[in-house]
Order: sequence, then C-alpha cells, then structure tokens
Amino acid sequence: MTLYDIKPRFQSLLRPMVKVAADKGITANQVTLAAAIGSVIVGALLLLFSQQTIVFLILPIWMFIRMALNAIDGMLAREFNQKSHLGAYLNEVCDVVSDAALFIPFAFVAPFSPVTVMLVIFLAMLSEFVGVIGPTIGASRRYDGPSGKSDRAFLFGALGLWLGLVGVLPMWLFWLMPLMAVLLSITIFNRIKQALLEAK
Repeated sequence: MTLYDIKPRFQSLLRPMVKVAADKGITANQVTLAAAIGSVIVGALLLLFSQQTIVFLILPIWMFIRMALNAIDGMLAREFNQKSHLGAYLNEVCDVVSDAALFIPFAFVAPFSPVTVMLVIFLAMLSEFVGVIGPTIGASRRYDGPSGKSDRAFLFGALGLWLGLVGVLPMWLFWLMPLMAVLLSITIFNRIKQALLEAK
C-alpha cells in the first residue's frame, strides 16, 4: 500500500482542469517538462538559500503542484490521445531528474549526511529503473512500494515544511535517510519480484 493507490481519486478531482488544458491545446509533454523545469528551479533555490530555512516552505507547496502536474500529463496522454514515444521517455527521465533536484538540498541539512542523501537518490532512481523494466519482460510498469514516488514526495515535503516552520530538524532524525534506503531496497526487491511473477 502506497500513496500511489489514492491516485484515481486525485485524478477525478483534476479531470475538469485537464479538459480545459486539452481544449487550450496544452500537451502532456509540455506539462511533463514544466514539472521537471519547476523542480530544478525549486531545487536550485533551496540549494542557494539553504541557510535561510524559511525557503524550504516552498517544497511542500511545490510537491503538491508537481503531483498534480504528474497526474495531469498522464490523463492528457491517456484520455486525449496524446501518447507518444517521446512522452514515454520524458515521463520517466523527468521524474528521476525532478526527484534528484528536490532531494539534493537535504544533503546540506543537519542531521543528514551527503552520503546517505545521495544513497537515497541513487536507490530512488534505481527503483524507477526496475519499475520501468516490467514491460520489457511482459509485465506491467511496476509501482510497488513501500517507497514509491508519491511516498518519497510526501516525506521530503513534510521535511521541508518542518524545516521551514521550525528552522532546524532534530538530531534524532539522523536515522531517517538510512531507513529510507532500506525501504527503497525493499521497493526495488518488490518491483522485481512482482514483475517476474506477473510475467510467468
């Protein structure tokens, strides 16, 4: 069970907005690129002004916007005949670029260490990589948890909110990144396992 499981309800709320976007000629690929560019900009701002912790309040707001944009691009592609080979590449590449850009600033935030944050980023990328391999062996694109894209977005958004409001993270949170690394390793295992079972 991951936050990805509530995606259908979220999409239902966004459907009227998606129809307006389609009527205005906005494409799925444009939305995908906007989400990635926005994530890189937000990540750069957090890096540049990391000493002014109030800027981390941008993160939970952007994470919600990004989640909406990710849902919108998928709905535009599926429901308005905008699927494309380029879109498939953009969807996967832009997601891992966005995650990396938004997570890197925490490498410079106590009590986390650059090594553990970079490990989380690497494992997050690897989890998406193994998830997308599913169709190549006759399975579906795997989104198994326990640490899917939405779950990671929620966690880092919550950290950004805490840091922005309080100005510092408690030292006992040092274990959070190692725990995330363990959960991501389980996620990778689950995605491979379920894809192999599905492909039988």
